Amino acid sequence: MSGFFVTGTDTGVGKSVVSAWLLHRWEAAYWKPVQSGAGSGEESDTAFVRRLSGLPEERFHPPVYTLALPRSPHEAARKEGVEIRLERLQRPVDHRPLVVEGAGGILVPLNDQQTMLDLMAQLGLPVILVARTTLGTINHTLLSLACLRSRGLTVAGVILNGNPDPDNRQAIGHYGQVTILAELPLLQPLTREGLLEVS
Repeated sequence: MSGFFVTGTDTGVGKSVVSAWLLHRWEAAYWKPVQSGAGSGEESDTAFVRRLSGLPEERFHPPVYTLALPRSPHEAARKEGVEIRLERLQRPVDHRPLVVEGAGGILVPLNDQQTMLDLMAQLGLPVILVARTTLGTINHTLLSLACLRSRGLTVAGVILNGNPDPDNRQAIGHYGQVTILAELPLLQPLTREGLLEVS
């Protein structure tokens, strides 16, 4: 296993929590190629995943682009006078499997012409789609799966994040013709110990 690209049906669906969980499951390394919102006073995703996972710094590769504004990467870059260039986003060398976390959803723009989908295609890793369990997730997840497949990407499966909803899980698996790899419950509080207890 060389790695996976972790994307989501939207921003805030739990990609970072899932990434931290996967790092332990697979003894993997982590890379978030583009990080926006780094100057908002909040913890970056890389720092959050490292803290939540409790893993050493050597397992984390720094972003290629770190942007201060908490906006879509293309907008944050434009306002900061930066151009995000896909050719700079080359997979770091690591002997471990690599968990690559995207920013936002699948079609979040990176620049005037390219989106996160273009980055997924360039890296060529199987994709794990993180989805909510709540109302609306069926439509969002099926649209996201259709988008990934339209580009010829391999979808490894879906990970659901939130309070269990067996009906939504069944519908996503059936209509999306996709494997539900795992369900992560809402962890309150969200701690490393609680995350490691999720099977």
